Amino acid sequence: MEKKKQISIIGAGVSGLIACKYMLSKGFDPIVFEARSDVGGVWIKTIETTKLQSPRSLYQFSDFPWPSSVTEDFPTQHQVFDYIQSYAQHFDLLKHIRFNTKVVGIEYEQGLSDKDLEGKWKVVVEENNTLNSSTEVHQVDFVILCVGRFSDVPNIPEFPPNKGPEAFHGKVIHSMDYAAMDYESAANFVKGKQVTVVGFQKSALDIAMECSEANGLRNPCTVLYRTEHWNVPDYLPWGVPLTYLYLNRFSELLVRKPGESFLLSLLATMLSPLRWGFSKFVESHINKKNRLAKYGMVPKHSFVQQINSCLVSTVPEKFYDKVEEGSIILKKSQSFSFCEEGISVDGETTSTTTPLKTDVVILATGFRGDKKLKDIFVSLVFQDYIAGSPNEALPLYREIIHPQIPQLAVIGFSESLSNLYTSEIRCRWLAELLDGTFKLPSVKQMENDTVEWDRYMKRYSGKYYRRSCIGALHIWYNDQLCKDMGWNPKRKKGFFAELFEPYGPLDYVSPSTTD
Repeated sequence: MEKKKQISIIGAGVSGLIACKYMLSKGFDPIVFEARSDVGGVWIKTIETTKLQSPRSLYQFSDFPWPSSVTEDFPTQHQVFDYIQSYAQHFDLLKHIRFNTKVVGIEYEQGLSDKDLEGKWKVVVEENNTLNSSTEVHQVDFVILCVGRFSDVPNIPEFPPNKGPEAFHGKVIHSMDYAAMDYESAANFVKGKQVTVVGFQKSALDIAMECSEANGLRNPCTVLYRTEHWNVPDYLPWGVPLTYLYLNRFSELLVRKPGESFLLSLLATMLSPLRWGFSKFVESHINKKNRLAKYGMVPKHSFVQQINSCLVSTVPEKFYDKVEEGSIILKKSQSFSFCEEGISVDGETTSTTTPLKTDVVILATGFRGDKKLKDIFVSLVFQDYIAGSPNEALPLYREIIHPQIPQLAVIGFSESLSNLYTSEIRCRWLAELLDGTFKLPSVKQMENDTVEWDRYMKRYSGKYYRRSCIGALHIWYNDQLCKDMGWNPKRKKGFFAELFEPYGPLDYVSPSTTD
């Protein structure tokens, strides 16, 4: 009897749990290493007011629906965390997870003989508990990296000498540190203080709202941002579900895809005015509902570029009401630095002007997911491979496999409009690959494929191409995985349903294999 393939899964967030479930379904022997004491990844502890960014219908497991008690379109962080925990318990995944166990490095060891062509991965872990800590080394056949890109390694802006946080007499923290506080401590941290939040994505907006609730007009919260964004008030522009504009096959006909034929590329070019029209339709709704023109917050880029970059986030309810009343102040700057009293805003602070006085600065400036991914490798060669060129998107075949790194997969790094939805089908694809259902192309073919994807990312995502977003090609991307697995990629019944109905997780419940 053939020995079970031993698989190490690093991370017990959403992607790690799904990977574990599908590895078990194929009879493999997975062990999940999780540095924290619970499952859920970023959902273990968030800012108090955080809600799901994707509609609930898109953010769900294909074989484990949301409980009937959750009726909100955008569930709270507690509801999301409970849902993820229930999934892990329902499929009996917890016994395969080593909690409080941090992976400090992985190293590939080549097979020693011609008969042993495949090597092994050496996974070095540190186990931390209340009594002591210990280091262990595990040898496994395959590694699945589910480390995510929105945690652990904060993205801290660089400053000129003596103009960084060390020059400031107040407190400077990252949004990660704010989210880690218990809710009472977070409220006390900002209460009665002048707070400046740097950034304009979801965490920045949530923190600004909490500060404005705590301090009101007496100590307005300043949001220092570099770029305006089309933050959506809802997923129903002018009453039309956004999924009908961007998550059906018709919408993807308007996009030039990696490696597609000349005729399809020509069709996408001819239909580009319609793509522009869809974008303007959504922009007009966001502009009117959020009163962006009134506050000088209309972005210079299009909504379609934002969705192609996976930068779509919901704006907290009544955010612009707070701007209207003056408890949130929006201030644009391409750069800033610190001084003793606060922040020197680029282009504003001179010898005759005063800096932006503040007591606390919270940097909601994102994370370095690429660095976290790179640093887990011991080999400098593999570090260079996984990082790729700074001028290219991360070179992953099917956004999962690096052509030059054997017996390893990355799940959850490439972004989509619903990362749970995308991680699930990627894990199913990987399970079929490891089970021998299909084989990978040659290294050269995979590298050529990643080059095509890089061109696509740069064409549609602009400066955000390294986010590796498949937001505008969800269905087409899933089609490629389905074809690899021998599934029928067309999941709807009837021509018009296939062309116009939105796709979601429930369309991939069963394999529905081809003849």
